[in-house]
Formats: sequence, structure tokens, C-alpha cells
Amino acid sequence: MIASKLVLKENPTLKDFQAYAIELIKERGFEEETIAELFTLFLEECGELAKAARKSQNIKSDANSKVFQVSEEAADVFIYLLHLCNKLGVDLEQAFRDKEEINKQRTWQ
Repeated sequence: MIASKLVLKENPTLKDFQAYAIELIKERGFEEETIAELFTLFLEECGELAKAARKSQNIKSDANSKVFQVSEEAADVFIYLLHLCNKLGVDLEQAFRDKEEINKQRTWQ
């Protein structure tokens, strides 16, 4: 296995993260995954993040289950979210900005 030569710029924007994700997906050979496969993998990572969060808060769980690191699982969720957005043609930064403008008009109780 050859070490990755990918480099994420020092202060990346969300667009930079999306562009980086395109390259890491190519480099790792995952560009052929279907949307259905990506959602399955994304949800699996969400479950691992939930388990890591539970363990970090000392919520009861199976003592024999694998220990996950919250930060690593959060990063995996982010990578799959970026991959999904790229596959679906979503500019995540613009989508966030647009949705936040809608949310600002809502009344939160």
C-alpha cells in the first residue's frame, strides 16, 4: 500500500473539504459506490459515532463491544457526508447558507 500524497490546505473552507473528499475517494478506489451503498456506510458511521458518544458519557453498553473514538467517528461521518454531497451534486457550503437563511426566519421555542 502506498502512502497518500493528498494534502488539505492549512485553513480549508467547506468547498476545500468537498474537493479534498473527491480526491481521497478516487485515491482509495471508492468512486463506484452507489448512493444506496453510501447511505448504508454513512448510517453505519453514524451508529459508530453514537456508540462512541455513549461510551464517552459512561452510558451503559456491552463491555465487550469495540471502543470507538468520538473524534475519529465524527470525522468518518463528515467524510461520508462530503462523499454523498459530491455524488448528489450538492454544494454543502451553499446548501448550509441557504438553509440557515430559512432557519433564521423560524421561531424557536
